[in-house]
Amino acid sequence: MSYKLTLPCTRSEAEVLACVDLAEMMTSDNIPVIVTSEIDETRPNEWEIHAYYSAKPKSQDIKYLRQYIPGSSDIEPVIEKLGDEDWLSMSQEGLEPIRAGRFYVHTPHMPASDAPDIRNFSIDAGLAFGTGHHETTHGCLTMLDMIRRRGIRCDNMLDLGTGTGLLAFAAGHLWPHAWLTASDIDPVCENVVRENAHINDITLGTGRGQLHMVTADGMMHPALVRRAPYDLIAANILAGPLIDMSADIAGALTPRGNLVLAGLLREQAPAVLSAYRWQHMALVKRIVSGDWSILWMRKRSQ
Repeated sequence: MSYKLTLPCTRSEAEVLACVDLAEMMTSDNIPVIVTSEIDETRPNEWEIHAYYSAKPKSQDIKYLRQYIPGSSDIEPVIEKLGDEDWLSMSQEGLEPIRAGRFYVHTPHMPASDAPDIRNFSIDAGLAFGTGHHETTHGCLTMLDMIRRRGIRCDNMLDLGTGTGLLAFAAGHLWPHAWLTASDIDPVCENVVRENAHINDITLGTGRGQLHMVTADGMMHPALVRRAPYDLIAANILAGPLIDMSADIAGALTPRGNLVLAGLLREQAPAVLSAYRWQHMALVKRIVSGDWSILWMRKRSQ
């Protein structure tokens, strides 16, 4: 017998909980698989957390989950009995593979594409935020592919706020001899990236063509500073942090360096653009997907 628990949350809460390694953090043996989803694309800050348990969750299990969803303290969770079905597979039902440029992203429960000139990535939707199924990640993959098709060279790339490692993996395919760095504020994402790298035949390390994963709060971590300047940074986070870090992010780019910004709503795009224009960045291309904007900006030569 298995159970599904559902609670509403915000997008930022979903990002945090999707990166938490519950197997290491919980004392209970009833460890859930977590899947986060957007409820309605017209209300982009309203998300849900679905927790799949092998046994009925007890009060302490629910209490543990609530600490990551502060706004849910007065909301009764919806608990459904699922029977003897394969609940891990069920947790990823509806997550059809997505195509973004030359990339095809699927969960381990779905087949890879056999189309020519396609790079498949297998990303477990229950592991971390940034699986390719949300408009922002899809838009970033499309934008990276577009940058490569424009003939732009990349020797040193940073995936800031990586989540699953997907954008860094994609950059490694597009520019196989580049230095690659992925960072995230949550240390749990290090294990997530390592596991996904293994699944997708990505070499970890600090040399060219290898991916270096760093747990870092912002751009000023010594490991990120040492590997700067970057000629390409992808930052799929949120509008507020993007604005707050605009000077640090732009300052870590080479002259004529390229920047992909995502995680911002359409109405937030003007404020983000303004912050980066103050840092001598110019807009090259914008993709609008639903309520979300993905920006490609380039640093002016000074």
